[in-house]
Amino acid sequence: RAGVLTGEASVNLQASGEGMVAGDMVNTASRIQSVAEPGSVFVGETTRRATEVAIAYEDSGTHELKGKAEPVHLWHALRVTAGRGGLMKSEGLEPPFVGRDRELKLVKDLFHACVDEGRATVVQVTGIAGIGKSRLGWEFFKYMDGLTNVFMWHRGRCLAYGEGVTYWALAEMVRGRADILEGEDRASASAKLREAVERYVPDPEDRRFVEPRLAHLIGLQERTAPDKTDLFAGWRLFFERLAEQLPVLMVFEDLQWADPSLLEFLDYLLEWSRGFPIFVMTLARPGTDRTSLAARRNATSIYLEPLSGQAMEQLLTGLVPGLPAELTRKILDRAEGVPLYAVETVRMLLDRGLLVEDGPVYRVTGEIEDLDVPQTLQALIAARLDGLTTGERRLVQDCSVLGKTFTRAAAAALTGLPERELEPLLASLVAKEVLQVQSDPRSPERGQYGFLQDIVRTVAYETLARKDRKDKHLKVAGYLVRAWGEDEEEIVEVVASHLLEAYRLAPDADDAAPIGEQARRMLIRAAERSASLAASAEAQSYFQQAAELTSSALERAELTERTGQMAWTLGRAEEAAAHYEEATGLFEDSGQTHQSARVQARLAEVEFTQGHLEQAIERMSRAHAVLSGEEPDPDVALVAGQLGRFLAVAGRYDEAAPTLEEALELAEHLELPEVYCQALASRAIALTNRGRLREAGTLLRHALEVALDNGLTGAALRAYNNLGVVLESQDRFAEAIEVANQSIVLARRAGDRPRELGWLSGGIIDLVGAGRWDEAEAQAEEALAAPELPSIAWAAAGLADLIPVFIHRGRLGRARGFLTALPGQDSDNPETRLAYDLGHARLSRAEGNSAEALATAEQGLAAVAHLGLTRALVKQALVEAVEAALDVGEAAKAEELLGLVRRARPGQVTPFLRAHAARFASRLAALGGDAESVEPGFLAAEQGFRELGTPFDLAVTLLEHAEWLVARERTDEAEGLLAEAGEIFAGLNATPWTERVELASTTATTEPSIERV
Repeated sequence: RAGVLTGEASVNLQASGEGMVAGDMVNTASRIQSVAEPGSVFVGETTRRATEVAIAYEDSGTHELKGKAEPVHLWHALRVTAGRGGLMKSEGLEPPFVGRDRELKLVKDLFHACVDEGRATVVQVTGIAGIGKSRLGWEFFKYMDGLTNVFMWHRGRCLAYGEGVTYWALAEMVRGRADILEGEDRASASAKLREAVERYVPDPEDRRFVEPRLAHLIGLQERTAPDKTDLFAGWRLFFERLAEQLPVLMVFEDLQWADPSLLEFLDYLLEWSRGFPIFVMTLARPGTDRTSLAARRNATSIYLEPLSGQAMEQLLTGLVPGLPAELTRKILDRAEGVPLYAVETVRMLLDRGLLVEDGPVYRVTGEIEDLDVPQTLQALIAARLDGLTTGERRLVQDCSVLGKTFTRAAAAALTGLPERELEPLLASLVAKEVLQVQSDPRSPERGQYGFLQDIVRTVAYETLARKDRKDKHLKVAGYLVRAWGEDEEEIVEVVASHLLEAYRLAPDADDAAPIGEQARRMLIRAAERSASLAASAEAQSYFQQAAELTSSALERAELTERTGQMAWTLGRAEEAAAHYEEATGLFEDSGQTHQSARVQARLAEVEFTQGHLEQAIERMSRAHAVLSGEEPDPDVALVAGQLGRFLAVAGRYDEAAPTLEEALELAEHLELPEVYCQALASRAIALTNRGRLREAGTLLRHALEVALDNGLTGAALRAYNNLGVVLESQDRFAEAIEVANQSIVLARRAGDRPRELGWLSGGIIDLVGAGRWDEAEAQAEEALAAPELPSIAWAAAGLADLIPVFIHRGRLGRARGFLTALPGQDSDNPETRLAYDLGHARLSRAEGNSAEALATAEQGLAAVAHLGLTRALVKQALVEAVEAALDVGEAAKAEELLGLVRRARPGQVTPFLRAHAARFASRLAALGGDAESVEPGFLAAEQGFRELGTPFDLAVTLLEHAEWLVARERTDEAEGLLAEAGEIFAGLNATPWTERVELASTTATTEPSIERV
């Protein structure tokens, strides 16, 4: 309980503690506290007058207080109804906040934990329309506004246009922080943004990075992001710098309308900025999994269930005490726990003059006859709208087309009424709680009107006839273009949505063609803006919609090709292929052979990625034949480079050389840095496959340098990939892992799923070799979880390199199921096939079928004979074949296979293969009884594996060496080898090998009866 008075008091500076403040007012406040009920706050008249703009009070009458000659009039504080000073106070009475105390407390606790622990946190509030999501957010705002500490509050709303306007809610937050109003002229907005960046981002270098990316977001600067994370990094840095000064709150309303790229940014922000006090709250309707961030760390989901009957009754009677019992029962029965239903019923009674405001509540004015209460919330709202005057109802319908918020000028343009005639209608609708005025000083929409509930806007819109909807959508589109300007890119998606809806409402009308043409042009601009923001999913949708609106086969072909490009960027190979096929046919029908050949080349790239190498070469060759007969241009250079790349991968070096030369020459003459980098990378493939690794590495490092200098992410990723192959071929595993990590970061930044997945899987071979098996398993699981994996054969094949980990850890069932489930095993790319053949060979040998393992490994080796001995898969397949040959006692076959190593030139035998050759030579010498040659081979192999940093191979060699020593009764010498091998196997969790070490150690303590090899 508490008593509060406002006025003057005496301060005793000589006293301490409670004795510092004294006087009649302090004594009176103490007396008021004594008469207040537990859990309540009573205040005096002066305090009430000073705070009633933000707090609802109930008259508590007069009270006799000890020491006071006259009774004192007191007021009971019921609830906070606005921010400090009446900020954002509703025009009508605010219903009691009931039934959600637990949820509000949870949100408060999570926020304070976010601040105290300095970690990013997300709270997702989900519930059906009218269930109380916005009210929960409002109560949280009022709580925050009343705290003595200062926080940075941001609110953004996702627009319900199509898939959502790209990043709109985030852009609203940036505008609000910079105090930029919607539609503010570019010069003023740019100056405000610069001032905000200077205020909140102290480091000049950071400012140079952040400002252009924020300007791009809010449409103040035209640029094309090289990749999505280039933008994300700038936006993230801005909010991190805010959070370094004060805790940051970000409330996203209507997240069900969010564009996919905004959700990606939220996920990125919560991951990368997890060490900052950034509190994200999302409000969304249920029905789509894509709005969920529940998998994120520090994420909490709150689903708002319908209120209990008791809570609903408290809400209704707390707002309208004295409502007839039968009407109360009917309302509560039909509300089914949805608080907005009860509130809208009260508003309907107000509209009909049956209630009157009386302090903090409404009172019944007289007899309420049997009221026909609609069955559903939508029907109730429709009944309320029917009860409006003709002018009010027409205005509500018109404004419903504008969206949830709108300006007075927009309403005037749509209705055709002068603003002076609109003013009383708008004021009446605000008084009737249909509309509200946005009074949040942080909002770029401040001063605008908006629907108090979005469901009211929806119902109003649905009452419009189709013809009226069409006409009004056209008017809105025209107004937006006039108000914002022809070149204003920030609203092109909104304008496009209005034009598209107008077209779809009457596609057979006489004016449908010109409307469709306007919509098509605006959709293309929307797609290009989305693409400039690296929002490929949105761009794909817009390009595809634009293609559907054109009557020109040639233009449809061009737009369909661009749709395919966006799908390809997203890793949607099957979708990209379908769009490319359609575009090819349209170009051919239009007689555009050049464009058709270009698209065929894109389709060949998809086929190559899916593992259909020969098919890709054939298609690319046809495209090259068409283009090379024409005047050289960038398309010719690109196709020549791609054809050379495919031929080099296939080992057809003589055919690849001239096309790569053509590509390099055209690239230099036409100043095409990307084609130049790609052709260099392809030439490096040929050199790599011929064992010229140093030269290949030099070319790739140069290609990577040029690509990074020119912001060519795709070319850089490919150069990284091929450089990784070179490093693997040179047995430089640690360096290859570092290159893989750099490439994964770049691929994620660019949103390039094919190459990201390629590195997640392709880097496994290096992690396994380096003994980082747990990392390899985790990386494989991440790749397997990607839905795009089945369509990217070369990426899937890399996962087969995890098979030995399962085998060596004794998980043969897991190995079999894993290998069987991997997609793309029908690839005609010999390297992809070898990856699977090697996996099957390893598994067959582990299951005791070494003869089959030998045949499978040899089959794979035969298919890649052109690659030489340096490639990582070739070396591992050769090792597996020799192991299998020794298992089945075919020493001659093992000698034959090792002959490939002995006959090779010194530079063609890498340290990995040299160490294994020494190890196998020792085993063969032991089988042949050449004891003097055994130990030197083991020692050479051990030294080689130590230098390479391949712990498992080292441990196997140590074990085999020790077993040979034990068999020779040299147990003292074997003990150290066994101890080291056992420690390595234990660290790798290689249980079968640990058991073999234990067996060897046990044998060493007893008298051996036979010699073991």
